[in-house]
Amino acid sequence: MAEIAEITDQNFEAEILQSDQPAVIDFWAEWCAPCRAIAPIIKELNDEYGDRVKIVKMNVDESPSTPGKYGVRAIPTVLAFRGGQVVEQLQGARPRAAFEEMIKKLL
Repeated sequence: MAEIAEITDQNFEAEILQSDQPAVIDFWAEWCAPCRAIAPIIKELNDEYGDRVKIVKMNVDESPSTPGKYGVRAIPTVLAFRGGQVVEQLQGARPRAAFEEMIKKLL
């Protein structure tokens, strides 16, 4: 499967809100150790479910507007979107099963 796309404030609406597919967005930053800890899990899930769910990352330091709009106060925060609406949120480093359950609910 392809690498996980990195989205920005500029393309968030087109990539997530207007997407025909459900989407999962991982809000992260380079300096965030828990973000780095879940990165391999997010990549594995992209490899497994990326053909049915759009899985992307957003660097909160480079794109601060969107996280602020969605109330992201701590990272990592992972939001699930369906039809342009947030349907679920996970915060902090979690086991793979928690993220996988979120994705399965979108399918």
